[in-house]
Amino acid sequence: MTGSVLWLRRDLRRADHPALVAAASEGPVLPLVVIDATLWEGAGVVRRAWYAASVRACAEAYDGQLVLRVGDPRKVVPAVAREVGAQAVHVTRESTPFGRRRDAQVERALSHRDIRFISTGTPYAVGPGLVVKQDGAPYQVFTPFRAAWRDHGWPAPAGAPANLAVAHLESDREAWSFVDDALSVEGLPPLPEPGEAAALRKWREFLDGELAAYDTDRDRPDRPGTSQLSPHLKVGAIHPRTLLADLAGRRDRAADTFVSELAWREFYADVLWHNPSSAWRDLKPTLSGLAYDEADDLVEAWRQGRTGYPIVDAGMRQLLATGWMHNRVRMITASFLTKDLHVWWPIGARHFLDHLVDGDLASNSHGWQWVAGTGTDASPYFRVFNPVTQGKKFDPDGAYVRRWVPELAHLTGAAAHEPWTRHDGYAAGYCPRIVDHAQERVDALARLAAAKERVTR
Repeated sequence: MTGSVLWLRRDLRRADHPALVAAASEGPVLPLVVIDATLWEGAGVVRRAWYAASVRACAEAYDGQLVLRVGDPRKVVPAVAREVGAQAVHVTRESTPFGRRRDAQVERALSHRDIRFISTGTPYAVGPGLVVKQDGAPYQVFTPFRAAWRDHGWPAPAGAPANLAVAHLESDREAWSFVDDALSVEGLPPLPEPGEAAALRKWREFLDGELAAYDTDRDRPDRPGTSQLSPHLKVGAIHPRTLLADLAGRRDRAADTFVSELAWREFYADVLWHNPSSAWRDLKPTLSGLAYDEADDLVEAWRQGRTGYPIVDAGMRQLLATGWMHNRVRMITASFLTKDLHVWWPIGARHFLDHLVDGDLASNSHGWQWVAGTGTDASPYFRVFNPVTQGKKFDPDGAYVRRWVPELAHLTGAAAHEPWTRHDGYAAGYCPRIVDHAQERVDALARLAAAKERVTR
């Protein structure tokens, strides 16, 4: 008889795993992953492949004893628990709207069989919903949230279970075929090395290397200045508590900046917790009357990286080629879609989720809304990123552009950001600009003024 089932979702690791510790205290543990076809099909080929690779790595970490099943968790989880005689199902607490609804349904199904459903820990340093103002209201602006989040603090990383015995149960062949098929799709970008060991190794390399210049280099897409840990955090191959513990006691600006970036991830999860509809709808209704254009050929040019604005095209091509995009460039490309092409942000957010290996609902949707002006930004819609000045500022020598837009490789220095100023700028076949940014900025601000006027009537 198995003591309990450990149902793994966004926590594909063994270290710093409170739910695993809790499960192990009750006897032998059966680690279980359930592929929900509904979520699987909607994830996009890149995220499916990354999750599949991460599940494979997790199975190795559990000595090949990870059980993989496919189906509706409301049926599969109780069936597995009954099959092995488990008295409890342990999970890491979920915080997304879908995950919370699903877990409540699974808990009800288990209760009918007198099987306990026990949630321990979250994918975040501080569980969403725990950081609130003195009156109990949630924070709506990042800076005061970050201060309160730091003051709240977080527990130390969870230790390893005292005595971990892993139970055995056969997986479904069909379930592993889902994994195999996801990893054999033609045209997949090269994925990061998956698994907990790879995540910890990458963190150590960053901690000993690029972190020293993180406060200055994190905004430079032409430099390897970021941690590249977002895909591992997405699947829970490493926990943010682990990172924060290693940074404890450091007072340098670079470390502080990195902690702030972790706080952004926690803030957006908190916003989604309090506002589930903001996953795909405007968080703030103040721009509900804003006029948007329909998705058309211009949006397809944006998707393909053929807008004629080099920094935008470099980012979009990097996304298609690698399944990842530098965060500064994510903001620039998002601004171009929402402010230059006047398209509602969910169209872009969906494209990102379809292609990002680190696609995370809370961070993606609220990052897009921050740029679009419908979310948590304190000075929203009238911020319109100029793709040329942004490119010159954050890719001053044009190296990032030349890497991803080979049609501009013959242009030296910052000239790569303005090929229209050079007589040979289009000699290698680069596309002309699809819109005039200056004119579209005026149009964007006019639309803002009209929307505000409708609200105040």
